[in-house]
Amino acid sequence: MKLYVSSDMEGVAGVTAWQQVDARTPHPDYAIFRHYYTQEVRAAIEGAREAGVTDVLVNDAHGPMRNLLFEELPTDVRVVFGNRKPHSMAQAADGGFAGAFFLGYHGGAGDANAVLCHTYAPSVVYEVRVNNVPCTEATLNAGLLGYYGVPVLLVTGDRTTVEGLQRQMPWVTGAIVKESIGSFAANSLSPAAARDAIFHAAREAVARAKEAKPYVFAPPLALEVQFVTAAQADLVATIPGFERTGGRSVRFVHDEFPVLFRAFVATWRMGALAG
Repeated sequence: MKLYVSSDMEGVAGVTAWQQVDARTPHPDYAIFRHYYTQEVRAAIEGAREAGVTDVLVNDAHGPMRNLLFEELPTDVRVVFGNRKPHSMAQAADGGFAGAFFLGYHGGAGDANAVLCHTYAPSVVYEVRVNNVPCTEATLNAGLLGYYGVPVLLVTGDRTTVEGLQRQMPWVTGAIVKESIGSFAANSLSPAAARDAIFHAAREAVARAKEAKPYVFAPPLALEVQFVTAAQADLVATIPGFERTGGRSVRFVHDEFPVLFRAFVATWRMGALAG
């Protein structure tokens, strides 16, 4: 069984501040939580393998996307490192996988009681919808995986994140490692307890894989993005195919989800240039 893993960092046990997960201006805490992050990914892989997974590809999907400590992972795991991937957090998800894990995920922009909640770019994206469905990063990434027939099997993070995804995809197994208290505090499991919970949840998720379904958006597909500022919408509206729908919003329509997904990636990358 071949498994795809998309790993983020804000949903790791104990994370409550940007400094703990920011590789660009590293705080001493970053090195500590980079290790905890890697160990949570390792725990998920070990649990999955106990249930029959034989081949694992991990996409480091946080920030600059080169956070995992490679030497702490099993030696035969492959990792997609590096930024500016066309499919970002779901890069290389089209390779015939039987299922996917979303590890260390966080709530979407505007979620209450979700530590460090945002949707891809906190200073750019205020809200995202596809076919009028409100989308977190997990929803968008699941949509791309679903296009290729890959179901999400497991999500780990805080309660808001896990239960939010399960409302959209009831077959997903969850490992709740912390209870968020607003945006910058949490009641968290210890690193060791979080790893244990993730190990057992991963084993259960793979054992239940036959119950899972790909999460698919039916075409025609309409992407609606609301930005933080009007200047960001000004800039993105210059991209061919985008329609301005409001002071801070744009719309993009296409029949294929990978095209829609790349269009979304373009919105927050270009929006970040608006100043």
